[in-house]
Amino acid sequence: MENKSHAFAAGLFVLLLGAALLSALYWLNGDREATRDYIVVTKQNIGGLNPQAQVRYRGIRVGKVSDIRLDPQDRSNILVTIAVRADLPLSRGTVAKLSYQGVTGLAHILLLETGNGDDPLLPEGGVPPRIAMIPSLIDELGETGTATLVQAQQLMASANAMLTPDNARRLAATLANLEAASAGLKPVLGHLDTTLVQVNKLLDDRNVGRLSQAAADVGPLLGDARLLLTRMQATSERIDLAVGDAAGGGAAALVPRLNDMAADFSQTSHQLSRLLRILEESPQGLVFGVPAVPPGPGEAGFAPDKEK
Repeated sequence: MENKSHAFAAGLFVLLLGAALLSALYWLNGDREATRDYIVVTKQNIGGLNPQAQVRYRGIRVGKVSDIRLDPQDRSNILVTIAVRADLPLSRGTVAKLSYQGVTGLAHILLLETGNGDDPLLPEGGVPPRIAMIPSLIDELGETGTATLVQAQQLMASANAMLTPDNARRLAATLANLEAASAGLKPVLGHLDTTLVQVNKLLDDRNVGRLSQAAADVGPLLGDARLLLTRMQATSERIDLAVGDAAGGGAAALVPRLNDMAADFSQTSHQLSRLLRILEESPQGLVFGVPAVPPGPGEAGFAPDKEK
């Protein structure tokens, strides 16, 4: 009887230990949540993706890869079956993307929402719904790099076609002409520098002051001209009055008026003669002022002419 009791206790212990191990495996396996299957379809290379790889939805772990196989109906397609949580709100705008985790390079599937469709993604006829896979960053870089290399090859071929011996000679001749033209521009640039120096000298403070003084002198000259015109108009009016007045002593009555008129004409002619003489002798005086009269013999600063 004692042997039978020991055997029963040992068997009961084995059963309890097995149940505990099964419970632990079930707990660690994570199959407690209800899952739903989806099939990711791609024509790209999925190197690094293995069964039991993680499935993430916007960065959150929501499931795992359960199977990877070729499409029996189209051998160019790769079918990746994923099991994700049943409460995950996938829609017809959901796409998959192959991503890599950290520096380990472990591949996983990343589910993204494009917003192209809000209808729920549900199975039809008992067949899991399909999700399209878009190119990953590495695939895009590979395609872009290939296209860039093709364009670089085309550019090199075009450059080689342009650099024929005839074109090379023409290019050399063009460079020689440019060099000659640049050498011819040096004297022009030198003259231009000289001209700019002269312009700077003309536009210094003293010349600007002379221009200002000349502008100030023009005003009085115009005033004198207006005064002369006024006097001439008055004289003309006096002549008209003298000629038209028949009263008085005739010619005797006109004599005083003619004398006044002659005096006015004489003064006016003197002023006009002075103005014309100034303009004739020094027309630049309107801009730079009237030049100073050179000193004569016996005056300070007089220098006799050695040639004479």
